[in-house]
Amino acid sequence: MRIFRNITGPCLAPYGCVLTIGAFDGLHRGHAALLARTHERANTLGLMPAAITFEPLPRGYFSPQPLKRLSSVREKLRGFADAGIELLLLLRFDAPLVAMSAEDFVRRVLVARMGAREIWVGKDFRFGHNRVGDVALLEAMQGEGGYEVRVMDAVSNGDGERISASRVRGALGSGDFAHAAELLGRPFTIGGRVVRGQRMGRKLGYPTANVRLGQRVSPIAGIFAVRVRVDGRWLPGVASLGVRPTIAGGGEPLLEAHLFDFDGDLYGQRIEVEFVAKLRDEEKFADLEALHAQMDRDATQAREILNAQLRHSGAAEGGPKGEPQDAANNPALSGYS
Repeated sequence: MRIFRNITGPCLAPYGCVLTIGAFDGLHRGHAALLARTHERANTLGLMPAAITFEPLPRGYFSPQPLKRLSSVREKLRGFADAGIELLLLLRFDAPLVAMSAEDFVRRVLVARMGAREIWVGKDFRFGHNRVGDVALLEAMQGEGGYEVRVMDAVSNGDGERISASRVRGALGSGDFAHAAELLGRPFTIGGRVVRGQRMGRKLGYPTANVRLGQRVSPIAGIFAVRVRVDGRWLPGVASLGVRPTIAGGGEPLLEAHLFDFDGDLYGQRIEVEFVAKLRDEEKFADLEALHAQMDRDATQAREILNAQLRHSGAAEGGPKGEPQDAANNPALSGYS
């Protein structure tokens, strides 16, 4: 997949492309259907499958509060590549882009820069200054632009309600990870490279793999039963995601995962953490002894939840994507550095 960031420049698909446009946070089932249709039509027409997306997300740009992200930029790009998108215009959502009229966006970006021959969007798609651009405007400019507009039907989850990033955030916020997985089409995960922390967990005998969130604002926080992908295996564990009020007294959020049945060095490696169930919110304890006692209870509860899932599945394999996973029966306790 080729990735470009600038509006100006020569046409990126001089022989034409089938194009879709959107924020695509989380790449949920609705997004997946739109990308699949784009790829299918591109193959049928012999054109390049292409997409336009934005960073920061438009909703986050206008929001007075940081937007809780379902996916990092890296995860979103990987999702585009997995969907077969060959050309991606990753636009900086900034003041000049916000000020661009909808008509100029069509002429300069969709036609001149992307060479769109067919454009796929949702029926509620809006674009351009003050969001005046919509499907009707795209259709009105078809003759000038030499493209055709196609509208993707909304994807629902069987309850008649459209799947959206807001619904996914709502499910995650309420701790309903099963419902979030239904909307996403996969379990909710956060991935990243393991970094060195304060090593407090190791000092207590409970080492953790630490992942910084950077500028990403997580839609969840607290203590969780998790599975962690390490070298292709999904291993059971317990994790903390938050500001560590007892140890750090607040500050930068950190994802810390303790693997029940693992003894190895993960520093510098990329891991992926799947959130299975929320155990509790973060809280500040009076001392390390009280924290340690709660860690014991958290680990016991996490092992019970993960083992119950394995018993319910009827087999000791079949992690989030079907890979073998180890049973969560190690007596080790969790620790949060």
